[in-house]
Amino acid sequence: MVKPILQIYPVIPATRKEREELRPIGRHAERYHQTLEDWHEIVRAADRLGFWGVATVEHHFHSEGYEVGPTPGVLNAYWAAITENVRIGQLGYVMSAQNPIRVAEETAILDHLTNGRLFVGFARGYQSRWTNIMGQHLGAKATLSPTGLTPDKMAAWTEEQTKTRFDDDRVNREVFEEQVDMVMRAWADDSLESKGRWQIPYPHDEGIDWTMTATKEIGAPGEMDDDNRIRRVSVVPAPYRKEPPPIFVSSNASRETVEYCGPRGFIPAYFTKIEKAEAHAKAYVEAARLGGREYKYGQNQAIVRWGNIAPSMEQARQNVIDWDVDIFRDLYAGTTPMAWDEGNPVDSVLASGLWAIGTPEQVRDHYVEEWKRMPSEYVIIIYHFAQQPKDAVIENMELWCEHVKPALDELTADFES
Repeated sequence: MVKPILQIYPVIPATRKEREELRPIGRHAERYHQTLEDWHEIVRAADRLGFWGVATVEHHFHSEGYEVGPTPGVLNAYWAAITENVRIGQLGYVMSAQNPIRVAEETAILDHLTNGRLFVGFARGYQSRWTNIMGQHLGAKATLSPTGLTPDKMAAWTEEQTKTRFDDDRVNREVFEEQVDMVMRAWADDSLESKGRWQIPYPHDEGIDWTMTATKEIGAPGEMDDDNRIRRVSVVPAPYRKEPPPIFVSSNASRETVEYCGPRGFIPAYFTKIEKAEAHAKAYVEAARLGGREYKYGQNQAIVRWGNIAPSMEQARQNVIDWDVDIFRDLYAGTTPMAWDEGNPVDSVLASGLWAIGTPEQVRDHYVEEWKRMPSEYVIIIYHFAQQPKDAVIENMELWCEHVKPALDELTADFES
């Protein structure tokens, strides 16, 4: 069966004019508080409807109010208390700007709070305003992998810009992979040391003078040496489960990402058109096979889709205008290769290939045609809550489960074997 994950972007609801008048609306306490209260009802609805998971983002400094989501783990902890069955996670921690020890600790505690219902998402970071600031101590900058872009997108770059973008992408990927590896080791091992970008202990070669000599007898083996110096650290607590949680990696579907995810059993989440998802799904299966993991085509992978279900296509297009156009124009088209045509706002959104809109039957057929090309095991469904009102989000979730999910279940049934 297909596994739907509800991804909610915490958008402070406002008209474009209100965003100008109330700037910075991202700090509007009353509107954020109401958004938060309504958000919890949506999470409860996902639990009731049988969604596989619920998630939110890590994004900082959104003064414009489009993605006010700085601490997904805090929200996850609350959701654990108000739900019973739905899995809870983030898509995801931006590891080029994170402290991996803090991520390992936080997610281990979340695994306990959810009684093992946690999944974890990792991302590389594409928004320069905050990734460059939060990742400065690691030398990481935001990136959209150049190898995932089409030649026409790169044609306007100078030679120096091309070099800079490839260099930034390389460093970002190195930091990301090193940090994720440290999280995995912190979950699995009783103690760890490191001599990469993070030195553990610090300074690594000297160790740390530690006067609590009992650590030698009751701490982790090897944590303290005979000279009473710390040589390793024990990241506590250990997660609730012995095996790692499901791990998702956000991607615009660069080849490097799927080749990284496949051998590790990570789940790539494709923020891309179906054509690119098709190509990379094949690469993922092959990369996983070479790493000793056998997956069917589309298995252990996720497609990301926005959209809305309405009584008519005309109403669905109006909903795009009311709920999606502003954030698409101001944020997505401003920070990604998505194209924007001021004269055709709805068609600009739909041309991204990431939206499915229309009547229940039209949205079902849209998904089915894509799943015939790449039958993704997971589908991450995004709503621009609270620009899209709470009741409309819940109604869309109900209609999706009633009309779309049964058709996709048939196309992913063999993933259960």
